Amino acid sequence: MVRASTRAIRACVGICTIVVLSPSIVRAADVTYERLVHPEPQNWLQNHRTFDAQRHSPLDQINRANVRNLKLKFAVPLGGTAGNEGVEATPLVDDGFMYISDPWGVVYKIDVHSGSRGQIVWKMDPGQQKLDRNRGVALWGNLVISVTSHDGRVVATNRDSGKVVWDVNLHDQPDLELTAAPLALENSILVGASGGDRGVRDWVASLDAKTGALNWKTYSIPAPGEPGSETWKDKVNAYLTGGGAFYVTGSYDPATNLTYWGSGNPVPGYDSHYRPGDNLYTSSAIAFDAKTGKINWWHQYSPNDNHDYDETGTHILIDTKVGGESRKILSHAGRNGFEYIFDRINGQFLKAGQYVKELTWTKGIDPKTGMPVDYDPTRDVQIYAEGPDVNNDNRTRRMCPDTSGGNNYWPASYSPATALVYVPANEGCANVTPDYQSHVKGNFVGGKTADAGRITSSIIAIDPATATVKQRKEFPYPNFAGVLSTGGGVIVTALLDGTILALDDQTLEELWSVNVGAGFNAPPMTYSVDGKQYIAIASGLFNNARGKLKRAPEMRDQPSAVMLFVFGL
Repeated sequence: MVRASTRAIRACVGICTIVVLSPSIVRAADVTYERLVHPEPQNWLQNHRTFDAQRHSPLDQINRANVRNLKLKFAVPLGGTAGNEGVEATPLVDDGFMYISDPWGVVYKIDVHSGSRGQIVWKMDPGQQKLDRNRGVALWGNLVISVTSHDGRVVATNRDSGKVVWDVNLHDQPDLELTAAPLALENSILVGASGGDRGVRDWVASLDAKTGALNWKTYSIPAPGEPGSETWKDKVNAYLTGGGAFYVTGSYDPATNLTYWGSGNPVPGYDSHYRPGDNLYTSSAIAFDAKTGKINWWHQYSPNDNHDYDETGTHILIDTKVGGESRKILSHAGRNGFEYIFDRINGQFLKAGQYVKELTWTKGIDPKTGMPVDYDPTRDVQIYAEGPDVNNDNRTRRMCPDTSGGNNYWPASYSPATALVYVPANEGCANVTPDYQSHVKGNFVGGKTADAGRITSSIIAIDPATATVKQRKEFPYPNFAGVLSTGGGVIVTALLDGTILALDDQTLEELWSVNVGAGFNAPPMTYSVDGKQYIAIASGLFNNARGKLKRAPEMRDQPSAVMLFVFGL
């Protein structure tokens, strides 16, 4: 039986499509590779809008001068009634039709032509029986590509009819998840696996876009005898459950055919005794050859990480000058609190700079190697800046930034107009108590965290050529949503308390805000239909985000609702 969008049992078997509205529709143009490389200004055709993951729209109808006039145009309810539902997906829009997924993996096609109502055209329910994260869909040809989290499937749906074209199961481990939005390339679909904190050996895979057939699969944790396996020095085969998740969609450079993904932390997360060694390729930036899956280069941010500082967040491609020299760089706001830049062709580390206000886990980053200055290559278990006893007992340690970051799955944005990266950052710390017996009990977290005070947030403007902070705007509640920059000189973001904000991209002055009462952990986006620009964002919080918000005492009873909100002038 298939679970319906209301989570009631339906009388259909397998994958079901609910056709809610069947208007007479002229078939939309296929989403070709050329369109993905050069998207029309009015459309948002992939998760980060462009392959470079800049999350910048050239639309400028909504601008500094008039953004104060933004009003809610319409809202669409999404999801079911589980009470712990949150949407983390970025809506895609192609010529007046929106495509978005909810936490049950249900894909919606919504007609947004009118500007005053979102009319559901069809829903494809894949029959996922368990609630989990889903960060969106991809468009390729005439297909909508989506994933299911717990059963590890990739599903291609005809975007005219809502009927399933192919359905491939990649579930090769009991607790494997697929939560990142797929990345559509010329003839292939890239998918990243997650579930690392449950004891999964994660991977990135390439599928044939027409059939779903597997092209290649590359693990973030090498098998014995493969390059990097020597950095797993344990005697318990920890590599088999070692983590290295990919839960944020990668970026891609068409010029080199390299795709860049950030990998998750090793597990057990807080118990590095169980997995001595650097634990490659966890907590790393990894450049894959998109044709073969071969790792072209990598940089590990935190070897033998025991802070849960995975680095799956966006890796942004920027062409700029570094030290007066033209460089093609990769910019990443680390969960560990540092902004990094690399040469994206060869992986050369260029610069790093601290962007969070309080950071305790290391004394800094080596300007030559990009490694933490406390990293000791002669040690199998790293202690970093927290003292010689950190790995010898179960004492509680205070870690800054908080275990959720810094930055995390909520994306940064780069504006070509200002040549600045805008980083949504959380400010705060965590109290962490390791548990060196957790793996015996099947707990791959390796410890527990406790409240260490209020979590606030900032939007931080960073010069990616120097990795230095230029501006900072502070807010009273956490940011799990991310940032959108636009050609109108406006930065859009949202907070866990339900506030949506627009800022000046030069001064970070607040230009407009509204609180809708439902918190956000999905990114904002923008599109245009018939010459009118809109801003869309989905609400709804999972328990982990609600837990961070509740560290502000006045927000402990804040409810959550799963909605899509669309604003316009």
